[in-house]
This record gives sequence, structure tokens and C-alpha cells, in this order.
Amino acid sequence: MSNSKLKIFITGTAGFLGSHLAEHLAKMGHKIIGVDNMIGGYEDNIPPNIEFHKTDCCDLDRMRELMKDVDIVYHCAATAHEGLSVFSPYAITKNNYLASVSVFSAAITHKVKRIIYCSSMARYGSQKTPFIENMAPLPEDPYGVSKVAAENVLINLCELNNIEWVIAVPHNIIGPRQKYDDPFRNVVSIMLNRMLQGKAPIIYGDGKQKRCFSFIDDCISCLVPMMNQKNLNKQIINIGPDEEFVTINRIAEICSNLTGVNLEPIYKKDRPREVKYATCSADKARKLLNYKTKTNLVDGIKETLNYIKKRGAKPFDYHIDLEIDNELTPSTWKNREI
Repeated sequence: MSNSKLKIFITGTAGFLGSHLAEHLAKMGHKIIGVDNMIGGYEDNIPPNIEFHKTDCCDLDRMRELMKDVDIVYHCAATAHEGLSVFSPYAITKNNYLASVSVFSAAITHKVKRIIYCSSMARYGSQKTPFIENMAPLPEDPYGVSKVAAENVLINLCELNNIEWVIAVPHNIIGPRQKYDDPFRNVVSIMLNRMLQGKAPIIYGDGKQKRCFSFIDDCISCLVPMMNQKNLNKQIINIGPDEEFVTINRIAEICSNLTGVNLEPIYKKDRPREVKYATCSADKARKLLNYKTKTNLVDGIKETLNYIKKRGAKPFDYHIDLEIDNELTPSTWKNREI
């Protein structure tokens, strides 16, 4: 598979991950076809040097139409709302599982060379950290279940039809272009957006949950070679750093220091099904992709802050309806407290 003049189909190109990937591959000289339904992105995220179509991945006929003569498919689009999936399971699984099956079906119809699927660390659930790729998936919530189900369909269909596949597993990506007015996800962006409005950070539980955060460029550096590196076929690979495993309390502290808004956090009750400790080993990415972390946590948060400041702090947009509203539903969403 040659590096030159590939026709590449990328979902989620108005979103965070998809827009960066599309921009990078277009600059390399590839022809990029991008789609997005605009649920989780911004119009100004769409790279100017790609062919873009506003459409939903669940529209199988449209996916088939747009994938004609495509060589490579990157499926980045997702409604990546893990916590919300417990309370809006239909919307989240529809936009993850069914959308993925539609994309894979269209890609296989056109006999593309390789499909790269962006899964999620939610696939691992509450297992012992750091998560490694040969662990059996054990998701804790409907979001994780939907991502693993999509993985299984991808492998099943690709093996049957002799099409190459790669599964990338990003985790907690931060950086410019992230949707920061979404009250349901992206803890760093939520905190920064609130602080720029003079509001205290909101933390669920005791704040001692631990995560690793990946700067967007470090993820893109892993996704690009997945396009055609031969030894990556049929591989599942965690992408992103594993060096700085920090608490949510520490994230709030860093955001406070960078914004200068030093207000005491507001603590809310634990969110149901939230995993306490979650980090992925990057050893396989180091081995297969020569992965190296180039942006540390503080610098990554600083870049995210600069983006939000430039674009302007915004009120939060409760753009996904709660399907299950009961005593377990976080008051932050039920009463729109964020």
C-alpha cells in the first residue's frame, strides 16, 4: 500500500480527533472525504482542504455513496459520553454501535484495504491497571459495551471479507478543538470553561479517581502509521501517554493554577458505574509505533486553555436528552448545574 495519493474516508471530521487527523493526512497529500453529523463538533473544526459532507454515519446508503473508490477508512466519530450512557443509553449506543456497523458495512461493500477503528479505554472497565491490550474486555457501562460490540462486528466482518483492520484505543484526549461547552464529558475542558466564567470546578465523588490524559498530537502520531504500516494489521493498540497517572483533584489544581481562578471545588456524589482507576499501558505503541510522549500534562492543559480563551468561554449546551431521570441521575445534569 503506497503512501502517495490515498483516498481516505474519515468520520467525525468536525469533531476533536477526526478534525486533527483529517488535517494532518490532507497535508500529507492524501484525498480526504470527511463526514460529521455535528452533534459533538464545531463547524470551524472542519479542515478547509478536505471534501466534507454533513451527514450521519447511521445513514448506510449515504455511507456507501461517499465511500466509492476509498482506500482507507478511519472511524473516529463517536458520542463519547461514558458517564451519560447510563442515563441516555439509546442515544449513546445508537451513535456508537449502529453508526459503526453502518460505516463498516459500507467500507466492506467497497472492499477498502483497511479499516482503523477508534475504540475507547472504556473497553477495559475496572480491571487492574495499567490496562494492556490482551486483557479481555470488561466494560462497566453502555458506552463501553457499545464500543466493544462494534469492535467485535468489525473483526467478524473483516475476517470474513479479507479486509485489514486495526483498533486504536485512545484515552482522555485533551487539546484544541475539543467541545468545551458539553456538560456531559471532557473533564478538563469543563473545568477550564467554568473557571473562565469565574465558577468553581465540579468534581464527582472524592476526586481521587485517577486517569492519564493524552494530548491530541500524541494520539495523531499513533493513528497516522495505522493507515498502512504492514505489521499493524489485526492489532489492538492503546494510544497515548501512561507516564502521568493523576487524580481528578490534581487536574482541578492544575486548571486553577493556569487560570488563576482558585475557588474550592464543588463536590457531588459519585456517578454510577464510574471506574475509579483507569490508565492504559503504552508499551505496545512504543514497540510497534516507536511512540514517545511529546506533550506533558501541564502543557497539554495549557494548550487546551489557550484554545478556549481564544474562542471564548461559553454556556454549557445540554444537547442530549436524559432518557432515564431518577434518583441515580446526577443533579448536575438533571438540574443543569454545570
